[in-house]
Amino acid sequence: MSFHHVVLHLRYAFYDSLRPHVSRGTSICRHLSYLIIISRHRAEFSQAAITDTARLLSELLWIMMHEVPIHDTPILGMATRPRVSKAIEYGHTANFWVEYPSGLIDLTRSQHLATDAVEPSLVSSTQLDIPVAGDRTIRVDKSKAAAVIIDMQNFFLHPELRVHKTGLACVDPLLKVIDPLRKQGVKILWVNWGLTDQEVKTLPPAVVRGFMKGGFGGFGTELPGNFGRLLMRDARNSELYGPLQEEYLKGQEEGTDVWIHKNRMSGIWGHQTALDLYLKENGVTTLFFGGVNADQCVLGTFIDAYFQGYDCIMVEDITATTSPAGGLENVLYNAANSQGFVTNTSNIISASG
Repeated sequence: MSFHHVVLHLRYAFYDSLRPHVSRGTSICRHLSYLIIISRHRAEFSQAAITDTARLLSELLWIMMHEVPIHDTPILGMATRPRVSKAIEYGHTANFWVEYPSGLIDLTRSQHLATDAVEPSLVSSTQLDIPVAGDRTIRVDKSKAAAVIIDMQNFFLHPELRVHKTGLACVDPLLKVIDPLRKQGVKILWVNWGLTDQEVKTLPPAVVRGFMKGGFGGFGTELPGNFGRLLMRDARNSELYGPLQEEYLKGQEEGTDVWIHKNRMSGIWGHQTALDLYLKENGVTTLFFGGVNADQCVLGTFIDAYFQGYDCIMVEDITATTSPAGGLENVLYNAANSQGFVTNTSNIISASG
Protein backbone atom coordinates (compact mmCIF):
# COMPACT_ATOMS: atom_id res chain seq x y z
CA MET A 1 0.00 0.00 0.00
CA SER A 2 1.40 3.42 -0.95
CA PHE A 3 1.97 6.18 1.59
CA HIS A 4 -0.90 8.06 -0.05
CA HIS A 5 -3.29 5.17 0.50
CA VAL A 6 -2.20 4.82 4.14
CA VAL A 7 -2.92 8.50 4.82
CA LEU A 8 -6.20 8.34 2.91
CA HIS A 9 -7.33 5.37 4.98
CA LEU A 10 -6.37 7.07 8.24
CA ARG A 11 -8.06 10.29 7.23
CA TYR A 12 -11.43 8.64 6.69
CA ALA A 13 -11.11 6.52 9.84
CA PHE A 14 -10.40 9.52 12.08
CA TYR A 15 -12.34 12.36 10.57
CA ASP A 16 -15.93 11.44 11.47
CA SER A 17 -15.05 10.26 14.98
CA LEU A 18 -13.09 13.39 15.82
CA ARG A 19 -15.22 16.08 14.26
CA PRO A 20 -18.05 16.13 16.86
CA HIS A 21 -15.63 16.30 19.77
CA VAL A 22 -12.41 18.14 19.02
CA SER A 23 -12.17 21.31 16.98
CA ARG A 24 -8.39 20.97 16.67
CA GLY A 25 -8.88 17.47 15.30
CA THR A 26 -11.24 18.87 12.67
CA SER A 27 -8.62 21.42 11.62
CA ILE A 28 -5.94 18.76 11.36
CA CYS A 29 -8.18 16.50 9.30
CA ARG A 30 -8.85 19.33 6.89
CA HIS A 31 -5.12 19.82 6.45
CA LEU A 32 -4.74 16.10 5.78
CA SER A 33 -7.55 16.26 3.24
CA TYR A 34 -5.73 19.07 1.49
CA LEU A 35 -2.52 17.05 1.37
CA ILE A 36 -4.40 14.03 0.05
CA ILE A 37 -5.98 16.09 -2.73
CA ILE A 38 -2.55 17.32 -3.73
CA SER A 39 -1.22 13.76 -3.73
CA ARG A 40 -3.82 12.68 -6.25
CA HIS A 41 -2.19 14.95 -8.81
CA ARG A 42 1.38 13.90 -8.07
CA ALA A 43 3.13 10.60 -8.33
CA GLU A 44 4.44 10.81 -4.81
CA PHE A 45 4.66 13.08 -1.78
CA SER A 46 7.49 15.55 -1.54
CA GLN A 47 9.72 15.17 1.51
CA ALA A 48 8.12 18.31 3.00
CA ALA A 49 4.63 16.89 2.49
CA ILE A 50 5.62 13.60 4.10
CA THR A 51 7.11 15.42 7.10
CA ASP A 52 4.03 17.64 7.49
CA THR A 53 1.68 14.70 7.21
CA ALA A 54 3.63 12.70 9.77
CA ARG A 55 3.47 15.62 12.20
CA LEU A 56 -0.28 15.96 11.71
CA LEU A 57 -0.89 12.25 12.13
CA SER A 58 1.15 12.29 15.34
CA GLU A 59 -0.97 15.13 16.70
CA LEU A 60 -4.14 13.30 15.68
CA LEU A 61 -3.00 10.22 17.56
CA TRP A 62 -2.32 12.30 20.68
CA ILE A 63 -5.84 13.75 20.50
CA MET A 64 -7.37 10.31 20.05
CA MET A 65 -5.55 9.05 23.15
CA HIS A 66 -6.06 12.07 25.42
CA GLU A 67 -9.28 13.85 24.43
CA VAL A 68 -11.51 11.30 22.72
CA PRO A 69 -12.10 8.17 24.80
CA ILE A 70 -11.62 4.76 23.30
CA HIS A 71 -14.78 3.49 24.94
CA ASP A 72 -17.50 6.12 24.85
CA THR A 73 -20.68 6.26 26.91
CA PRO A 74 -24.04 7.80 26.01
CA ILE A 75 -23.43 10.80 28.26
CA LEU A 76 -19.74 11.51 27.76
CA GLY A 77 -19.16 15.11 26.72
CA MET A 78 -22.90 15.66 26.44
CA ALA A 79 -24.09 19.18 27.20
CA THR A 80 -27.64 18.05 26.66
CA ARG A 81 -29.19 14.90 25.24
CA PRO A 82 -30.56 15.66 21.75
CA ARG A 83 -34.28 15.17 21.16
CA VAL A 84 -35.39 12.02 19.40
CA SER A 85 -36.21 12.35 15.70
CA LYS A 86 -39.20 10.03 16.02
CA ALA A 87 -41.29 8.65 18.89
CA ILE A 88 -39.68 5.75 20.70
CA GLU A 89 -40.78 3.37 23.44
CA TYR A 90 -38.27 2.19 26.07
CA GLY A 91 -38.55 -0.82 28.35
CA HIS A 92 -40.94 -3.73 28.02
CA THR A 93 -44.67 -4.48 28.05
CA ALA A 94 -45.18 -4.03 31.79
CA ASN A 95 -42.71 -1.23 32.46
CA PHE A 96 -42.13 1.38 29.78
CA TRP A 97 -41.65 5.05 28.86
CA VAL A 98 -42.51 6.77 25.60
CA GLU A 99 -40.47 9.72 24.32
CA TYR A 100 -41.72 12.07 21.59
CA PRO A 101 -39.90 14.49 19.25
CA SER A 102 -41.62 17.41 21.02
CA GLY A 103 -39.54 16.67 24.11
CA LEU A 104 -42.32 14.97 26.08
CA ILE A 105 -41.35 11.81 27.95
CA ASP A 106 -44.40 9.94 29.19
CA LEU A 107 -43.59 8.08 32.42
CA THR A 108 -47.19 7.16 33.26
CA ARG A 109 -47.11 3.71 31.62
CA SER A 110 -50.70 4.34 30.63
CA GLN A 111 -50.42 4.16 26.85
CA HIS A 112 -48.01 2.27 24.64
CA LEU A 113 -46.62 3.94 21.54
CA ALA A 114 -49.45 4.11 19.02
CA THR A 115 -48.99 2.95 15.43
CA ASP A 116 -49.41 6.50 14.18
CA ALA A 117 -47.07 7.74 16.97
CA VAL A 118 -49.48 10.53 17.90
CA GLU A 119 -48.60 12.22 21.18
CA PRO A 120 -51.37 11.71 23.79
CA SER A 121 -52.99 14.70 25.45
CA LEU A 122 -52.43 15.46 29.12
CA VAL A 123 -55.10 14.12 31.46
CA SER A 124 -54.84 16.89 34.04
CA SER A 125 -57.00 15.12 36.61
CA THR A 126 -54.50 12.29 36.98
CA GLN A 127 -51.27 13.51 35.37
CA LEU A 128 -48.69 16.30 35.65
CA ASP A 129 -46.40 17.66 32.93
CA ILE A 130 -43.20 18.95 34.55
CA PRO A 131 -40.33 20.64 32.67
CA VAL A 132 -36.92 19.10 33.33
CA ALA A 133 -33.35 19.90 32.36
CA GLY A 134 -32.32 19.19 28.78
CA ASP A 135 -35.33 20.82 27.11
CA ARG A 136 -37.69 18.02 28.08
CA THR A 137 -41.02 17.62 29.85
CA ILE A 138 -41.88 14.53 31.87
CA ARG A 139 -45.45 13.36 32.30
CA VAL A 140 -46.10 11.61 35.62
CA ASP A 141 -49.03 9.79 37.16
CA LYS A 142 -49.92 11.68 40.35
CA SER A 143 -51.18 8.57 42.11
CA LYS A 144 -47.90 6.75 41.47
CA ALA A 145 -45.54 9.57 42.46
CA ALA A 146 -43.80 10.37 45.74
CA ALA A 147 -41.35 12.96 47.02
CA VAL A 148 -38.44 11.29 48.83
CA ILE A 149 -36.87 13.82 51.22
CA ILE A 150 -33.67 12.48 52.74
CA ASP A 151 -31.92 13.33 56.03
CA MET A 152 -33.11 16.91 56.53
CA GLN A 153 -32.47 16.23 60.20
CA ASN A 154 -31.04 18.26 63.07
CA PHE A 155 -27.84 16.23 63.05
CA PHE A 156 -27.06 17.34 59.50
CA LEU A 157 -28.51 20.87 59.56
CA HIS A 158 -28.79 22.36 63.03
CA PRO A 159 -26.23 25.19 63.53
CA GLU A 160 -25.37 23.88 66.99
CA LEU A 161 -24.20 20.61 65.47
CA ARG A 162 -22.61 21.65 62.16
CA VAL A 163 -22.28 24.34 59.51
CA HIS A 164 -24.35 23.47 56.45
CA LYS A 165 -25.31 26.70 54.69
CA THR A 166 -26.34 25.08 51.41
CA GLY A 167 -28.45 22.54 53.26
CA LEU A 168 -30.23 25.26 55.22
CA ALA A 169 -30.85 27.09 51.93
CA CYS A 170 -32.94 24.11 50.82
CA VAL A 171 -35.43 24.49 53.66
CA ASP A 172 -37.43 27.39 52.24
CA PRO A 173 -37.96 25.98 48.70
CA LEU A 174 -38.79 22.61 50.25
CA LEU A 175 -41.50 24.15 52.42
CA LYS A 176 -42.92 25.93 49.37
CA VAL A 177 -43.17 22.83 47.18
CA ILE A 178 -44.60 20.37 49.71
CA ASP A 179 -48.14 21.73 49.84
CA PRO A 180 -48.62 21.90 46.03
CA LEU A 181 -47.45 18.29 45.80
CA ARG A 182 -49.82 17.22 48.56
CA LYS A 183 -52.74 18.90 46.80
CA GLN A 184 -51.92 16.91 43.66
CA GLY A 185 -51.99 13.65 45.61
CA VAL A 186 -48.23 13.11 45.54
CA LYS A 187 -47.05 11.31 48.66
CA ILE A 188 -44.41 12.98 50.87
CA LEU A 189 -41.89 10.50 52.28
CA TRP A 190 -39.41 11.70 54.91
CA VAL A 191 -36.60 9.15 54.76
CA ASN A 192 -34.23 9.53 57.70
CA TRP A 193 -31.56 7.87 59.76
CA GLY A 194 -33.27 6.29 62.77
CA LEU A 195 -31.45 3.40 64.41
CA THR A 196 -32.42 0.88 67.05
CA ASP A 197 -29.96 -0.56 69.56
CA GLN A 198 -30.11 -3.89 67.74
CA GLU A 199 -29.22 -2.23 64.42
CA VAL A 200 -26.25 -0.47 66.00
CA LYS A 201 -24.90 -3.87 67.08
CA THR A 202 -25.16 -5.33 63.57
CA LEU A 203 -24.06 -2.47 61.30
CA PRO A 204 -21.16 -3.21 58.90
CA PRO A 205 -17.75 -1.87 59.98
CA ALA A 206 -17.47 0.60 57.09
CA VAL A 207 -20.77 2.21 58.07
CA VAL A 208 -19.76 2.40 61.74
CA ARG A 209 -16.33 3.89 60.98
CA GLY A 210 -17.80 6.53 58.67
CA PHE A 211 -19.63 8.18 61.57
CA MET A 212 -16.70 8.20 63.98
CA LYS A 213 -13.84 10.70 64.24
CA GLY A 214 -10.45 9.58 65.48
CA GLY A 215 -12.03 6.51 66.99
CA PHE A 216 -14.50 8.52 69.08
CA GLY A 217 -18.24 9.13 68.85
CA GLY A 218 -20.39 7.19 66.42
CA PHE A 219 -23.92 5.87 66.30
CA GLY A 220 -25.70 5.79 69.62
CA THR A 221 -23.26 8.03 71.48
CA GLU A 222 -24.61 10.96 73.47
CA LEU A 223 -24.41 14.36 71.73
CA PRO A 224 -23.88 17.68 73.57
CA GLY A 225 -26.88 19.60 74.86
CA ASN A 226 -30.22 17.88 74.70
CA PHE A 227 -29.84 16.39 71.20
CA GLY A 228 -29.76 12.83 72.49
CA ARG A 229 -27.98 9.78 71.09
CA LEU A 230 -26.52 10.07 67.60
CA LEU A 231 -29.12 9.22 64.94
CA MET A 232 -31.15 6.94 67.18
CA ARG A 233 -34.89 6.81 66.75
CA ASP A 234 -36.84 9.45 68.67
CA ALA A 235 -33.70 11.42 69.60
CA ARG A 236 -33.84 15.17 69.03
CA ASN A 237 -30.90 15.12 66.64
CA SER A 238 -32.86 12.65 64.49
CA GLU A 239 -35.86 14.96 64.21
CA LEU A 240 -36.35 17.07 61.11
CA TYR A 241 -34.77 20.49 61.28
CA GLY A 242 -36.83 23.42 62.57
CA PRO A 243 -40.01 24.10 60.56
CA LEU A 244 -39.65 20.85 58.64
CA GLN A 245 -40.57 18.84 61.74
CA GLU A 246 -43.74 20.90 62.11
CA GLU A 247 -44.51 20.45 58.41
CA TYR A 248 -44.14 16.68 58.71
CA LEU A 249 -46.44 16.53 61.75
CA LYS A 250 -49.03 18.54 59.81
CA GLY A 251 -48.82 16.14 56.88
CA GLN A 252 -48.89 13.11 59.14
CA GLU A 253 -52.15 14.34 60.67
CA GLU A 254 -53.60 14.93 57.19
CA GLY A 255 -52.50 11.49 56.03
CA THR A 256 -50.22 12.79 53.25
CA ASP A 257 -46.80 12.39 54.87
CA VAL A 258 -44.95 9.27 56.00
CA TRP A 259 -41.78 8.95 58.10
CA ILE A 260 -39.50 6.11 56.95
CA HIS A 261 -36.44 5.02 58.93
CA LYS A 262 -33.24 3.92 57.23
CA ASN A 263 -30.06 2.33 58.56
CA ARG A 264 -27.67 2.87 55.64
CA MET A 265 -26.67 5.77 53.42
CA SER A 266 -29.18 4.35 50.96
CA GLY A 267 -32.79 4.15 52.05
CA ILE A 268 -33.48 1.35 49.60
CA TRP A 269 -30.22 -0.62 49.74
CA GLY A 270 -31.97 -3.97 49.75
CA HIS A 271 -35.33 -5.61 49.30
CA GLN A 272 -37.56 -5.50 52.35
CA THR A 273 -36.21 -2.16 53.57
CA ALA A 274 -38.98 0.05 54.93
CA LEU A 275 -38.84 2.34 51.88
CA ASP A 276 -38.83 -0.55 49.42
CA LEU A 277 -41.87 -2.11 51.08
CA TYR A 278 -43.79 1.16 51.15
CA LEU A 279 -43.17 1.92 47.48
CA LYS A 280 -44.20 -1.55 46.34
CA GLU A 281 -47.24 -1.75 48.59
CA ASN A 282 -48.48 1.62 47.33
CA GLY A 283 -47.70 1.13 43.64
CA VAL A 284 -45.26 4.06 43.48
CA THR A 285 -43.14 4.24 40.31
CA THR A 286 -41.95 7.88 40.13
CA LEU A 287 -39.73 9.50 42.77
CA PHE A 288 -38.77 13.16 43.29
CA PHE A 289 -35.56 13.36 45.34
CA GLY A 290 -34.20 16.05 47.62
CA GLY A 291 -32.25 16.40 50.85
CA VAL A 292 -28.69 16.10 52.17
CA ASN A 293 -26.09 15.15 51.39
CA ALA A 294 -26.47 15.06 47.62
CA ASP A 295 -23.50 12.82 46.89
CA GLN A 296 -23.95 10.58 49.91
CA CYS A 297 -27.35 9.51 51.26
CA VAL A 298 -29.38 11.22 48.53
CA LEU A 299 -27.25 9.72 45.78
CA GLY A 300 -27.18 6.31 47.45
CA THR A 301 -30.97 6.15 47.56
CA PHE A 302 -31.33 7.69 44.09
CA ILE A 303 -28.96 5.17 42.51
CA ASP A 304 -30.50 2.16 44.22
CA ALA A 305 -33.97 3.31 43.14
CA TYR A 306 -32.65 3.74 39.59
CA PHE A 307 -31.21 0.21 39.68
CA GLN A 308 -34.58 -1.14 40.80
CA GLY A 309 -36.43 0.49 37.92
CA TYR A 310 -38.04 3.55 39.51
CA ASP A 311 -38.34 6.85 37.62
CA CYS A 312 -35.85 9.12 39.41
CA ILE A 313 -36.04 12.92 39.35
CA MET A 314 -33.56 15.04 41.31
CA VAL A 315 -35.00 18.37 42.50
CA GLU A 316 -32.00 20.65 42.29
CA ASP A 317 -32.87 23.48 44.66
CA ILE A 318 -33.79 21.20 47.57
CA THR A 319 -30.60 19.13 47.29
CA ALA A 320 -27.24 20.09 48.81
CA THR A 321 -23.95 18.74 50.14
CA THR A 322 -21.01 19.71 52.31
CA SER A 323 -18.59 18.05 49.88
CA PRO A 324 -16.05 20.07 47.90
CA ALA A 325 -16.96 21.69 44.58
CA GLY A 326 -17.93 19.09 42.02
CA GLY A 327 -19.80 16.78 44.37
CA LEU A 328 -23.25 18.21 43.67
CA GLU A 329 -22.44 19.03 40.05
CA ASN A 330 -21.52 15.43 39.25
CA VAL A 331 -24.70 14.13 40.86
CA LEU A 332 -26.86 16.51 38.85
CA TYR A 333 -24.97 15.88 35.59
CA ASN A 334 -25.40 12.12 35.75
CA ALA A 335 -28.96 12.34 37.04
CA ALA A 336 -29.99 14.51 34.09
CA ASN A 337 -28.10 12.74 31.33
CA SER A 338 -28.12 9.09 32.31
CA GLN A 339 -30.00 7.97 35.40
CA GLY A 340 -33.15 10.06 35.19
CA PHE A 341 -34.02 13.73 35.25
CA VAL A 342 -33.35 17.02 37.04
CA THR A 343 -35.91 19.70 37.76
CA ASN A 344 -36.56 22.42 40.38
CA THR A 345 -39.33 23.45 42.74
CA SER A 346 -40.46 26.32 40.49
CA ASN A 347 -41.19 23.86 37.67
CA ILE A 348 -43.10 21.58 40.01
CA ILE A 349 -45.13 24.40 41.53
CA SER A 350 -46.02 25.82 38.09
CA ALA A 351 -47.07 22.39 36.82
CA SER A 352 -49.17 21.84 39.94
CA GLY A 353 -51.20 24.96 39.30
